[in-house]
Amino acid sequence: MGKLTGFKEYERENPKKRAVEERIKDYKEVYYKFPEDKLNLQAARCMDCGTPFCNWACPIQNLIPDWNDFIYKGEWKKAFERLSLTNTFPEFTGRICPALCEGSCTLGVNREPISVREIELNIIEKAFEKGWVQPVLPKVRTGKSIAVIGSGPSGLAAAAELNSVGHSVTVFEREDEPGGLLRYGIPDFKLEKHVVARRINIMKEEGIVFKTNTNVGVNYPTCELLKNFDAVVLTGGSTIPRNLNIEGRELEGVYFAVDFLKQQNKRVSKKSIKGKSVTAEGKIVVVIGGGDTGSDCIGTSIRQGAKAVYQYEVMPKPPVERDDKMPWPIFPKTLKVTTSHEEGCIREWCVSTKKFIGEKGVLKALEGVKVQWKNDNGRMIMEEVPGTEFQQPVDMVLLAMGFLHPQHEGMLEEIGVKFDARGNVIADENYMTEKKGIFVAGDMRRGQSLVVWALNDGRKVAKSVDEYLMGETSLRG
Repeated sequence: MGKLTGFKEYERENPKKRAVEERIKDYKEVYYKFPEDKLNLQAARCMDCGTPFCNWACPIQNLIPDWNDFIYKGEWKKAFERLSLTNTFPEFTGRICPALCEGSCTLGVNREPISVREIELNIIEKAFEKGWVQPVLPKVRTGKSIAVIGSGPSGLAAAAELNSVGHSVTVFEREDEPGGLLRYGIPDFKLEKHVVARRINIMKEEGIVFKTNTNVGVNYPTCELLKNFDAVVLTGGSTIPRNLNIEGRELEGVYFAVDFLKQQNKRVSKKSIKGKSVTAEGKIVVVIGGGDTGSDCIGTSIRQGAKAVYQYEVMPKPPVERDDKMPWPIFPKTLKVTTSHEEGCIREWCVSTKKFIGEKGVLKALEGVKVQWKNDNGRMIMEEVPGTEFQQPVDMVLLAMGFLHPQHEGMLEEIGVKFDARGNVIADENYMTEKKGIFVAGDMRRGQSLVVWALNDGRKVAKSVDEYLMGETSLRG
C-alpha cells in the first residue's frame, strides 16, 4: 500500500451533512461532496490486510484494497477501472448500501473502519465528471434475444452484463420509468433521480431496449415471452408488503409505506399521481417498522410538514456497539441512527400495535402495548408487559414492515414457476426455474434484501444465461 502506517496516523472522517433546518426544506441529497485531499487520507488508512475481509463481506466482491491504494496515489482512472470489474452501478451502492464491507474491515476490530462506501462513491462520480464512463457497445451481436422482466437493480445489472457480450436485451417495466425501487422506492434525499436517469441513458445508448408501462401478464401476454425471446430473466422484486391485520386496518389514514414513498417520488419528479393524494402535512404520523423503509418514511413525512413523527419497532433496541452476539467480521447489527432520525423523530422499541381507532371511518388513534422478549430454548418469544397499554393520537400510520414475496397472480402463475415456503420463486444453482430458459434473480428469488445483493444476483444470473445460450461464458458473474 502507498501509506503503510496510514491507519495509525489518520482517523476516520465522514462527509459533512447539510444543516437539518436547510435540508428538510427540499429533497436534495443530504451530504456535501467529500474533499479530494481528505479522501486521499481516508484511502491511506487501508491496511492491505493479508486476508481482505472487506472483500469477503462484499456480496459483489469489490477489490477494495486495490482501489484504496490507487486513490492514495492519485490514480483515479485506475481506481475506476478496478471498481468497474466487479460493480455494475457504483453510483447506487455508493449512496444507499449499508456498507457490509465496513462491518468486516480489519481496522474496525478496535477502531473506526475504512470509509469504503464514500471512497467508492467518489471514484464513480469522478469517472462521470472526467468522461470515463462511456457507452460500450458490443463489437458483435450473438443473434440471441433476452427479456428481462423488471428494471430494479437486479434486472438492470443482468441487462447490462448480457448486453455487454452481444445479446439483444429488452427490459420490461410496468411503471412509466425504469429503475424499480431505485426510482420510486428510495427518496431523492438519498438517491436523486438524475443519477438513475444518467445510467439508464447510457444503457440505452449501449443498445438495451426499455419497454415501460408494460405489465407482463396484464397488457403484454405472458405467452409472448416464450415465443419472442430465447431466454427470460424474472427480476420483478418482492412486491407484496407485509400487512398488519388488526382491528381498524381498513380506516382511512392507514397506508403501506411503499405507496406513500412512491407518491412523493412522483411529486418530486413532477409526475401526476393516480388516486387519492396522501401527505403527512400537518399530521401526527406513526411509522410502524424500524428498518430503512421506515426511516425513509420519517424523512419524507418531516419534509412534507408533519406535526410530529413517531417510529414504533416491535423488536428490542439494538446495542450501540458491537457485542459478543455479533463478533467481527460479522456485520454488526448495532443501533442505526439515520439522517432522517436526526431530523426529528420519537423512536420507541418493544411496542406492539393492537388496534387502530377511528371516527366515521377516519383514523384517530392507535392502541398499543409494550412487549418483552424471552429466550425459550433458542426461540425468541414475545410477551406483552401487563399495565403498559397506551393510546397514541395519530392522523396517519405508515406500515413499513417489509415485504413477503413477489406477486404470484398474473405472470408467475401463467408461466407456471414453483414457489418455496416463503413464496419466492424456486431456482436451481444456475438461477434457472424448472421451466427451461426461464431464469430468476434478485428479491423475486431470494426474498427482500439489499440493493447490493440484488446486483450480485443480476450479475450471476447473466453469467448463467450466457452459458445456457452459448455453451460457455466470459462473464465474471
